[in-house]
Amino acid sequence: MEARGKRVHVIQGEYQVTTDPDVVLSTILGSCVAACLRDPVAGVGGMNHFLLPGDGGQSGGGESARYGVHLMELLINGLLKKGASRDRIEAKIIGGGKTIPGLSNVGEKNAIFAKSFLEDEGIMIVGTNVGGDHGRKLEYWPVSGRARQCILNGNEAERAVARERKPIPKAAPAAAPKDDIEFF
Repeated sequence: MEARGKRVHVIQGEYQVTTDPDVVLSTILGSCVAACLRDPVAGVGGMNHFLLPGDGGQSGGGESARYGVHLMELLINGLLKKGASRDRIEAKIIGGGKTIPGLSNVGEKNAIFAKSFLEDEGIMIVGTNVGGDHGRKLEYWPVSGRARQCILNGNEAERAVARERKPIPKAAPAAAPKDDIEFF
């Protein structure tokens, strides 16, 4: 039986960081990618949820929250502010499905970007589950590093894609005060 925890939903353009072992971060992903990072020694972890790879040439503002560079930097800096050490941070990359047939595969580009960014930063990737033609519901326990995902059926995937196409809020996100990816 699983203990009940505090659930925090991370929407597109957001990130969350916590040291609370009872917190589970959750999100719904289509072509978006979530990077789940933690420092197992400091007991701190977090998740982001980005729509597009790179930085899109953005210099800031609400639009930058859609891009991977912005959210990866915010997540890493959030971990460091809570006591993480860059050399101990480990990552899991999840999402990046090709959920809209016939269009460019932005999900694949997101996954490639996340992997490249983390490698360039010297952050060890301990798990990935990216690609495919389906959406995912993701739950991540940032202190323990446990990740669990559920593949979404057609209707759920359509709703995930619709959420990804909605404009994100203009306000910048605020950070929130065993290691395998598990399917359910």
